[in-house]
Amino acid sequence: MTGPTQLREAKALDGTVEAIGNGTITQVHSSKHSTSPTSSKPNGGPTWRESLPPPGHALTGRQEHYLKRELLSQQVDFEISELESPTALQRFGAPFRSDYGEVAPIDSDLPILRYIFVHHVRHFPFLDQAREKEFWQDKLQVFLELFAQKHISSSEDRLEESKRRKLSIKAKKLVELMMVSGIPTASGYEERIRFSELEVVDRGAQDQGLLVNAPEGHTINGWDINVAGVRTTSVKRTVRYHQHAEFIIRVRRPGTADHYVGRRYGEFARLQKRLRTELPGKVLPPLPRKNKSSTVSTILGVGGDDDASSVSSVSTQNTGITHDDAGSLRSLMGAGHRRAASLQPDRSSPRASGEHRREHVTLYREDQRVSLRAFLRTYLQNPQVAGSKAMEDFLTSNPVKLNEEEREDLDRRRAMDEKRIEEQKRFYEIARQRAKELDVYMERFRRDIVESNGLTKLFKEIREKDRIADLTPEYQKFAEWLRIEVAATIYHLFLAEDNSPELFAQAKRIHSMIPYGALKQVIRFANPALVMSGVLDLFLAQPFGARSLAQRVLGMALNDGIKAFQKSIDSLVAKIDEPAFCEKLKRFTNADEDTKNIIRNEAVVDGVDLIVAILKSEHLDPEPTPEQVGKAFNAYVAWNHAVENVDDEMKAGAQLFSYLKQLLKMYTRQRDKAMMLSVIEEPVTLQLFRDLFTIFYEPLVRVYKSANVYNSVTDFAAFADDMFRVLELAQRQDVSADPNQTVQSFIDLCARHQDNFYKFVHEVHVHDNGLFSQLMGWLEGILEFLRHGPKGGKLDMNALFQGAVDMKRIDKGAAIAEIDSLIRWQEARKKWHQDKTRQKMAADHSSADAPLTPGSSTFRSSDFGIHESDLADLNDDIDDDGNSESAEDSEEDTDPIAVERKRRAKKQDHLRRSAGEPAKPEVKQLKALREGFLSMLRMVLAD
Repeated sequence: MTGPTQLREAKALDGTVEAIGNGTITQVHSSKHSTSPTSSKPNGGPTWRESLPPPGHALTGRQEHYLKRELLSQQVDFEISELESPTALQRFGAPFRSDYGEVAPIDSDLPILRYIFVHHVRHFPFLDQAREKEFWQDKLQVFLELFAQKHISSSEDRLEESKRRKLSIKAKKLVELMMVSGIPTASGYEERIRFSELEVVDRGAQDQGLLVNAPEGHTINGWDINVAGVRTTSVKRTVRYHQHAEFIIRVRRPGTADHYVGRRYGEFARLQKRLRTELPGKVLPPLPRKNKSSTVSTILGVGGDDDASSVSSVSTQNTGITHDDAGSLRSLMGAGHRRAASLQPDRSSPRASGEHRREHVTLYREDQRVSLRAFLRTYLQNPQVAGSKAMEDFLTSNPVKLNEEEREDLDRRRAMDEKRIEEQKRFYEIARQRAKELDVYMERFRRDIVESNGLTKLFKEIREKDRIADLTPEYQKFAEWLRIEVAATIYHLFLAEDNSPELFAQAKRIHSMIPYGALKQVIRFANPALVMSGVLDLFLAQPFGARSLAQRVLGMALNDGIKAFQKSIDSLVAKIDEPAFCEKLKRFTNADEDTKNIIRNEAVVDGVDLIVAILKSEHLDPEPTPEQVGKAFNAYVAWNHAVENVDDEMKAGAQLFSYLKQLLKMYTRQRDKAMMLSVIEEPVTLQLFRDLFTIFYEPLVRVYKSANVYNSVTDFAAFADDMFRVLELAQRQDVSADPNQTVQSFIDLCARHQDNFYKFVHEVHVHDNGLFSQLMGWLEGILEFLRHGPKGGKLDMNALFQGAVDMKRIDKGAAIAEIDSLIRWQEARKKWHQDKTRQKMAADHSSADAPLTPGSSTFRSSDFGIHESDLADLNDDIDDDGNSESAEDSEEDTDPIAVERKRRAKKQDHLRRSAGEPAKPEVKQLKALREGFLSMLRMVLAD
């Protein structure tokens, strides 16, 4: 947004003031404890950039919020990074010991993490019984400090996204969200910015959710494909011809005409194999099992008496199957269909030419068609797979031309797809209407939960009442709402999706294999919980102080890994044939962290690869000769050329540098395994594991023994049998079946078994020795913080800011300008993410994977103290590459040049996708507020 937004309407609702302008920016005023008028006024009043702070304040509400957010973000960054330090726990204060004596909460360097630990980790049910010295200090603290001292390799060392780094990023964002939403400002004028249009976008996306199964108009990463039909082909083998099914794929790309390709089932398997070769390490979904069943269905046709209208995959000759036996469009989504057979239209009554009539048709291998469509569309969701050469060849090579019969088959299958989607819409609409009837009761239930101790009241009710019928009316209506939710979920999973036939068949096959009766008796008499305890004692026992069986097993596995790495290292050392280079890389791997950081910084400053910085570093012996330095640098130049240019001319010269990079990775991983082996060998590791087992597992054993859990095994088996029966009945229903009956059949399924489920929850809760009550109290402690903030008070951002101005620590005008630049940056980021969402929806025609389920909007994040705007910012902050696979870098025999090309291509792809994303402005004045802010934060979180 580049200009001021003219105010047209102001609305106050639930303590929130929204200024809705003719642009997309909306003001959101939020306070946990008070409400106040917005600083904007109607009819051309000042916008947020022009508004003045309230009387007696130095900052506007929006400036307060984003200053608080920036300073909290800086503090969270610092504290999360400090967790890698061996002395981090010593600065937490109690219950951890410190070399500097007792650390008071108001003196802690890590006030945020200390507060979370003291209030939400240490008081977690189970852990609240752990002893301060024996567990927290002598075991957990010793183990974590020991692990930190090992300095397991980082992402930079291995040129890949380590799991620890991904976890660190997500932990930082969640902690930041908790603090920003939970700690209020003292003024009560705190405001946020958001885009009102985003809500419209989200609602539109939900309406488009059913398009994922639509035959047309579902573009994914530039491809719009549909497995549109099936035909039979004849292939000669030695003497005879053999018939095979060939799946016709309609392919559409922007700017090109539609074309069709024919692919047999085996070619789908070969596509998967080629993708594994082209994208090594990429996790690919499995290919659906071969399914030769066909679907018998009743569709509305236009008559003549031309019985020759059947095509290669549709037959209309007599089979003796009656109208009642014929399947409907639901048969497209289920298993257990009849083999391909032919049907004869009923000629019992004459009809005029052109009269509408019902036809019984057999759609050859229909289940396989829709499952393969889901398979292809799932693969295309991944940009790397969609852009691969294997996928390009599969969807474009050897196009086919369709004859008239094949086009008729495609039309029939398209009609069935459309009817199936229409039926899904009707199902969800009816389910939503049923859920809507419960809105009044659900609103009461929501208020009960949102109120103080709402969860405790709910579980107290469950503990005291033996049956659902005995619950209060609001809770009974909640149970009714849950029945609708579960019914819609079962329908969606096993009937509505393209991959539902495959999922249904797998679930039914697994269910048929489980011996529930024997399992019940084993659980009843053997008590697996006690068996597990005995097995653990066996593995952790240390006879006469010797190593335990667990240490021996894990140590043997790690030693085998170390030996395997050594073989690869010896091979690479022989190929490199430069002992000085190899020794220097080994010394770097074993160097202390300070030396490693110095060399990494030198590589960044000089703009060279880490290998070059290591080889020429003066901090490591031996000192290379000028000839060796020149040789290494020439290899680096050749390496860069070979990576950036796909030719073999410079590849030979780059081979030396490739070997050096592989060798550094082998040294690093070998050291990691050696460090992990040393951690396992430490006595404190086994002691900690045993204590954790005792703390968490023994209470569950007590609950298990007293609650007769084994009875629930047969209850679950009965539910599964009933569910599969209802699903098979739904598959066989005719297309004209009343959707109200379909919805009711699934709701009745849940109603028949709800009492058994409630009995299980009730019995466990009654015999939990207060475990559930403690757990609910723990959850409500978190919700209390999010809704009302810490008991230590609020952050007075105005006093902090004005105090720094009075003490000449900051320049007021420059600091205000920095805060406003942060607000403009947040505004621009939101706009950028909104535009990106719209572009994706325009390209893919849908951004949702599932339709809006009934009742899904019953609870809002604000009910639990988390502002919707803060939650949206969390999603925006998470890196788009956070879930990208790095498995291709894990293969020790992978060509380093190919790996580097992929790494750079991935980086370029990230830059392309983030093109135009506003850059965060640099702040200098606000850094001077950090010391005062930390003191205030300690006071607020010191309780």
